[in-house]
Amino acid sequence: MRAKALLESKGIPFEEVDLTDKPDELIALKNKTGWRTVPQIFIDDQMIGGFTELAALEGEGKLDNL
Repeated sequence: MRAKALLESKGIPFEEVDLTDKPDELIALKNKTGWRTVPQIFIDDQMIGGFTELAALEGEGKLDNL
């Protein structure tokens, strides 16, 4: 929710992929990234991380460039 709020506040379009009812896809994503938590945020197919990493990019002034 915090990641969506940050992106919305900046007017950055995003696509939310809810894997709640897709356990096989969630397992595949976790295996691919090595992350066990969500959200997993990607920009142009590049793994950014979760909300903490997204907020850090914003704090460093780097989010807009991505």
